[in-house]
Amino acid sequence: MKNILYIASEAVPFIKTGGLADVVGSLPKAVKGDEFDVRVVIPLYRVIPDYYKTQMEYMMNYQVELAGQWIYAGVFRLEVDGVTFYFIDNEHYFSGSWPYEGGLWDLEKFAYFSKAALLMCMCIGFKPDIIHCHDWQTGLVPVYLKNEFWDWNRYGDFYQGIKTIMTIHNLKFQGVWNIKDMMRITGLGGYLFTSDKLEAYGDGNYLKGGLVYADWITTVSSVYADEIKYPFYGAGLDGLLRARSNNMTGIVNGIDYNEYDPASDPLIVHNYSADNFRTEKVKNKTALQEELGMNVDPDRFMVGIVSRLTDQKGVDLIDCVMEDICREDLQFVILGTGEARYENMFRYYEWKYKDRVSASIMYDNTRSHRVYAACDAYLMPSLFEPCGLSQLMALRYGTVPIVRETGGLKETVHPYNEFEGTGNGFSFANYNAHEMLHIIEYAKRTYYEYRDNWNAIAERGMRDDYSWQASARKYEDLYRMLLG
Repeated sequence: MKNILYIASEAVPFIKTGGLADVVGSLPKAVKGDEFDVRVVIPLYRVIPDYYKTQMEYMMNYQVELAGQWIYAGVFRLEVDGVTFYFIDNEHYFSGSWPYEGGLWDLEKFAYFSKAALLMCMCIGFKPDIIHCHDWQTGLVPVYLKNEFWDWNRYGDFYQGIKTIMTIHNLKFQGVWNIKDMMRITGLGGYLFTSDKLEAYGDGNYLKGGLVYADWITTVSSVYADEIKYPFYGAGLDGLLRARSNNMTGIVNGIDYNEYDPASDPLIVHNYSADNFRTEKVKNKTALQEELGMNVDPDRFMVGIVSRLTDQKGVDLIDCVMEDICREDLQFVILGTGEARYENMFRYYEWKYKDRVSASIMYDNTRSHRVYAACDAYLMPSLFEPCGLSQLMALRYGTVPIVRETGGLKETVHPYNEFEGTGNGFSFANYNAHEMLHIIEYAKRTYYEYRDNWNAIAERGMRDDYSWQASARKYEDLYRMLLG
């Protein structure tokens, strides 16, 4: 049995702000338990629901040395779906109303968390063969491990031979601050803040440290792994990633096929499957039309979006051609929050075209499931998208994705070829509003004029396998390769 420890800042079902939590909470369940003992450690945030806190078992506490101070760390334990989760307790650092509070405070608390998670392994007697780190919040784990924790006089051979993997979920976020303050809060020596280690463009960089010291790097899609080797997507670290490209793999994320299953989803109005969606899926459309106060028409082409309303998600493209999108032969359903200008833009178009535009400026999990189940197409024109989960959910529900060819969108959505009868969606290459509009019009024409072809596209998407089971096999291969 090989021991794998995931160290991350969030995990479902305890705390979630983005796709990182889905990976950390779902992937361990899918990795083969007879070969790998996968456990997870996250902070014990105050905002974790009491439902879970009351079930946690207190294990022990110990002291963590950080920049010359000795700081309390408690360990709690809870098993969920066969996976053991550990929680690092410290009210000073983790009592905020949100996991991330910004600035130097986040850098300090995640430096503490990185050391506390490493020290926990020795204190509870669980020696990982591999430590799998996720995003900048854990970037110091490989740095501490291969410097301070390799001190034979303090720790003996406990930490010797442990391999590390650094997974990039979104390269845009790196944990950057000035070197003087970063040295003070981390306790790391100045020799580590050089251009070949933690220094980048005059500042200290947590993620860069993790990428330098990790034995292997992964990203959340193979296309994104290629994209970040170039300046546009590389966020200043493209040179390092090119240098480490022989130790980097892209593995696309999956989704929980139990949670996102139109045949059994309790949140949607009418269940259906790949076998009967041609007649049953439309019942969700008419139900959503009634719920949102739109014209009830089972034949109207309905496009949905469930997203953060930001430039990264391509909302500026939609803004540019929104008047063209809102033609009478289409309905547009929006669910999400984000930049005020985009929230107000969608509110305006809902006011102007109440019969065919609905803007729910909020996040509602039940409604998100209903949008996936009701719509004919799902629009996702991202500027960049490391992996993306929404298009996978849309495929699962037979809602045909319309995406820009970037990152995980390009890897998972294969453009429809009307001559060969292949593809599970529609895509466009350039970040251009009118190119996006053209492909929306093409999809709409296919829906209205070639309904059998449209249904075949939707069925191919429903029968694709983007579950965690598929992705887990690739992670298992990586673990085996690293352990020789």
